[in-house]
Amino acid sequence: MPLIDYSFLQKILPKAKIKKGYKKAKLSYLFRIRWATALFFFGMGFSFATWASRIPDIKSMLHLSEADLGALLFALPVGQLIAMPFSGKIVTKYGSKQITIFGLLLYSACMPLLGLATSKIELALALLLFGFFGNFCNIAVNTQGVYTQQLFEKPIMGSFHGSWSLAGFCGALVGLIMVSFELSVLNHFIIAFVMVSLIVFTSYSFLIKAKTKQSEEQTSYSFFKNPNMNLIWLGVICFCCMASEGIMFDWSGVYFKEIVKAPGGLVVLGYTTFMVSMASGRFLSDILVHKYGAKKVLIISGIVISSGLYLAVLLPYLVPCTIAFMMVGFGVSNVVPIIFNAAGNIKNVPPGIALTIVTSISFLGFLIGPPIIGFIAEMTSLQYSFAFIGIFGVFISILVSRLKVFNN
Repeated sequence: MPLIDYSFLQKILPKAKIKKGYKKAKLSYLFRIRWATALFFFGMGFSFATWASRIPDIKSMLHLSEADLGALLFALPVGQLIAMPFSGKIVTKYGSKQITIFGLLLYSACMPLLGLATSKIELALALLLFGFFGNFCNIAVNTQGVYTQQLFEKPIMGSFHGSWSLAGFCGALVGLIMVSFELSVLNHFIIAFVMVSLIVFTSYSFLIKAKTKQSEEQTSYSFFKNPNMNLIWLGVICFCCMASEGIMFDWSGVYFKEIVKAPGGLVVLGYTTFMVSMASGRFLSDILVHKYGAKKVLIISGIVISSGLYLAVLLPYLVPCTIAFMMVGFGVSNVVPIIFNAAGNIKNVPPGIALTIVTSISFLGFLIGPPIIGFIAEMTSLQYSFAFIGIFGVFISILVSRLKVFNN
C-alpha cells in the first residue's frame, strides 16, 4: 500500500502543487504540509504564552487586586464559550484552511489590544475577543491536524500538540527577555504579533484545502437531531484529562508551597517538571501510539495520571512530588492528541463540528476543575482535593476500555 493516495491528494490539495509520478517531490511536499500545520499550532500556543508571560506586568500597570485580576481573567473563557455554539459550523462551511489563516491572525492581533488596555473594561473586552477568536483558531487548527494526519500512515497528531507545548516555553522565554530589556507590554505584544503573522504568511499556502462536496453536505449536521454518543464519551474523557491538567496549571505552585513546603525558588519545580514532561510526552506520543495502539496508550495514560496524583498525596515531599508531577504531565500529554484525532475521524460528522462538541465538553474541565479543588481544599485540605481529581485518571482508563471508537 503506497504512502500517498494520489486521488485523495487531488481532492484536497491544489492540483498545481502535485507532481504525479515523482515520489520524492510528493514526500517533500507532504513534509512541508506537516511542517506548516505544526507551525500554526506553534503560533497559537505562542500567542497564549505571550499574553500569560506579561500578566503580572498588566496587573501592576492597571493597579489590579488579586480579586480584580481573577474576575477579569474569566472574560477569556467567556469569549470561548460564546464562540463554541457556531465555530464548528463556520469551520465546516467555509473550510478549515480559511478559518485557520484568519483565525490565527485575529487571535494574535488581540495581543496588541491587550497591551493597549488602560482600564478594566478595555482589558475585559480585549480578553473576550482573545477567547472568542482563540476558539475559532483552536477548532480550525485541530481540524487541519486531523486532515494532515490522514496523509500519513504513522501517527503524527501528538507532534502537533507538542508544538503547542513547545510554544509555551518559547513564549515564556521571549517574555523573560523582553522584561529583562524593560520593553513595554505593548511593544512586546506587537513584536509577538509580527512573529506570528510571519508564520501565517510563509506557511498558509501549504495548509490543506479540504472543502469537499461531502463536507458541504454535512454543514447542516445537527448534533441534537442526530446525536453521536461516541463524541459525548470522547468529550468526557477529555474533560477528565483537562481537569487533571487544570489542577497542575492552577494549583501545582500552591501545593509545592503549602503542602510540600518547598524552599524559595523550588516552589515552581512542580509546575516546571509537569510542563517539561507534558511537552516531551506529546512528542513521544506518536511513537507510542504506532507501537502499542491508541487504546492501550490511553488506558495506561489514565493509570499514570491517577498514580501520579496519589503519589503526591501519599508522599508530600520534594523528590516524590516532583516525580509525581512528571507522571501526571506524561499521562495527560497523550490524551488530547489521541482523542481529538479520534473525534475528527468519526463517520458522518464533519471534523470541525466533532471537535467543537468534544472541546465544549472537555473545556468544562478547565472551568469546573480549579473551583472544585478550591472548594474541597477549603472544607478539608489541598491533599484531599488532589485525591479527588486522581479518580479522573481511573475514569479515563475505564471509559477508553469500553469504547469501540479505537481499532486497538
